[in-house]
Amino acid sequence: MEFYEKCEGDKYVRSINDLLSVMPKKDASDLHLVAGVPPCYRIDKELLREDLPPLNPENVKYLLSDIIGPEDWNKLEQNFELDFSYAIPGIARYRGNVMVQRGSIAAVFRAVPFEIPEFDKLGLPQELKALCNLKRGLVLVTGPTGSGKSTTLASIIDIINRTRKLNIVTIEDPIEFLHKHKLSTVRQREIGGDTHSFANALRHVLRHDPDVILVGEMRDLESISIALTAAETGHLVFSTLHTQTAPSTINRIIDVFSESERKQVRQQLAATVQGVISQQLLPKNGGGKVVAIEYMTGVSAVRNLIREGKEHQIYSVMQTGHEYGMVTMDTYLIELYKKGKITEEVMREHCVDAQEIDRIMSKEKTASPHTKVKDLSGW
Repeated sequence: MEFYEKCEGDKYVRSINDLLSVMPKKDASDLHLVAGVPPCYRIDKELLREDLPPLNPENVKYLLSDIIGPEDWNKLEQNFELDFSYAIPGIARYRGNVMVQRGSIAAVFRAVPFEIPEFDKLGLPQELKALCNLKRGLVLVTGPTGSGKSTTLASIIDIINRTRKLNIVTIEDPIEFLHKHKLSTVRQREIGGDTHSFANALRHVLRHDPDVILVGEMRDLESISIALTAAETGHLVFSTLHTQTAPSTINRIIDVFSESERKQVRQQLAATVQGVISQQLLPKNGGGKVVAIEYMTGVSAVRNLIREGKEHQIYSVMQTGHEYGMVTMDTYLIELYKKGKITEEVMREHCVDAQEIDRIMSKEKTASPHTKVKDLSGW
């Protein structure tokens, strides 16, 4: 791909700022720009086309040339993909990704609010607030792309920032939510602009005397290894993974390492894991979205299973661990369904085990009138 030079003949009927600025009004999470179709917005998980002319490859280049400078064009030319952040003052920040497809370029922008959403307005379990008081250990937020992992982490970091006098260092790709210094001091580093990679930043982060480290994503063996070591040496480490459940998260981390290293990694993970939050964003009855949560805490029974290589038994501990704040995804989905927040179809589409859903619902139907069933109405 040749370096792009702007040409008036490639101009589109809307500017990139026009297309991005309407996202908050439409309650759109993403804007898609790809040749052959009009600009598309993702609203409530559906990709909807605007009533505008189809884009051609030159239109896409022209639109992006307003916000991508020569240095980033060169990166795109070399790597065939580019991550970056962009802001429209008074409107929103955006996480952008550009990639080459079939010889032309396509882009997606994810809207990120300027204000960090308050924890209490996200619909998250209050039990998760306990993670904000930890002194050390590893906390992971997992789930598919677009499930709100970054938002959950930002709200947790904001609580720490407002309530504790600590040094917080974040490593992100790209920076999404901007944290201001409050009781804590916050240093935010962006991959590409402030450091070359997660692993490189992590190798040097301990020299900055951090109390809390946020790693945007544990992507490879080196970054996972350094994050575990940081948690093991007395730091509080937060990060994300694209896994669906708490047990699969533990497996993913361990499987990254060679067979000869896994025993040691199990020991590290068992000693450091404080919590795993797995989440999904689901279509809500009446419109909008609602979050569904699975939460595993690092109780002794869980730690022992990790050491012994019995991750498949973790779910059993979670099913009986309500007193520790633990909840499985299927239990949480049932509670959302019972409260009318999601349909049965949505519940079954996003459950981990349909048979478990049937078992729990059947058990509740046949329970004695005097038998108390766990109430998660405050979640």
